[in-house]
Amino acid sequence: MAGLYLHIPFCKQACHYCDFHFSTSLKHQEGMVAAMKAELILRKEELTDPIQTIYLGGGTPSLLTPAQLEELFETIQIHYQLSSAIEFTLEANPDDIDESLLIACKEIGVNRLSLGIQSFREQDLKFMNRAHNQQQAEQALNLVAEHFENYSVDLIYGVPDMPLDIWEQNLQIAFDAKVPHLSCYALTVEPDTALDRFIQKGVIAPVDEALAKAHYDLLLDMTSEAGYVNYEFSNFGKSGFQSQNNTAYWEGVPYLGIGPGAHSLVGHVRSWNISNNPLYIKGLQAGKRPHESEKLSLNDRYNEYIMTGLRTAKGVSLSRISEEFGAVYRQYAESLLPELQAKNWIFLDGDDLHVPRSSKFVSDAVAAELFKLL
Repeated sequence: MAGLYLHIPFCKQACHYCDFHFSTSLKHQEGMVAAMKAELILRKEELTDPIQTIYLGGGTPSLLTPAQLEELFETIQIHYQLSSAIEFTLEANPDDIDESLLIACKEIGVNRLSLGIQSFREQDLKFMNRAHNQQQAEQALNLVAEHFENYSVDLIYGVPDMPLDIWEQNLQIAFDAKVPHLSCYALTVEPDTALDRFIQKGVIAPVDEALAKAHYDLLLDMTSEAGYVNYEFSNFGKSGFQSQNNTAYWEGVPYLGIGPGAHSLVGHVRSWNISNNPLYIKGLQAGKRPHESEKLSLNDRYNEYIMTGLRTAKGVSLSRISEEFGAVYRQYAESLLPELQAKNWIFLDGDDLHVPRSSKFVSDAVAAELFKLL
């Protein structure tokens, strides 16, 4: 099993919290599609297993035309072996959604949509500098539900001036619409974003961690009551609707990242493309992929498994640590357990380590306690 991630580096405008690579200039869009097709062909020998998941992220993939989306998928079909049960996800923003786009996506082969709503409240959307409004969010959700059985909605919590009852309303709107999958993320302040600058200048108050935790606790309660499985820290799916792409990523399945700024993991080598649209296009026009790479050390791989595993419902397997990293790493992890169990940060279920519900909000900090440093 393997995956393809295609990074579409264009947006109508910059969200205040976003630190992903993108451009608000669409003048290189045609050249970008051609370059991404060239990279797909150039790298076709890197994956030997059938492609199980294709994920178009960004940026804003829904800014591409149906013809451009079709060009990319046809290139994949020609040069890669595809699983018969492939999951093909397209990220889309509500302001791009209309019936013609959804019909075209299904005809191309997209069978899952990820809808970037973030909030159903106008005040929050303006705060984030989203390109859509509340009405477009609700209309897009209704349209997507009419055309797709398998889809996901993104929501952001921990937004300043979002009281618990507003966050509850956001979730309830999704529940009432019978959304099969939710991805819910805490608002984080990334360096050099507009949000970071506004906080530094005192234009807005710093993000309130206590508020974000209260939102997350409510999220766990409400999704559980509504029949969702919290299969990863930020992801909640009804039965049969857990994202194959997300699951493969957390389990270390090999994948290629195509496009500027995209990351790849094949074997023990991680690589990432240059985060510059013109230079990326220029490089692929010359038949070269502008990128950097690193070979992950045993420590790197162990730490990454701990980090991703503790965020999932599956947890971290002590047997897998022994098999993949050696007895020394298992002994190291086991030596730290008494202290972490005393803090109620970890519990052992048979062979598997899990973070208890009371400590889920600090899962990453718990994982860091188990990291092995050189």
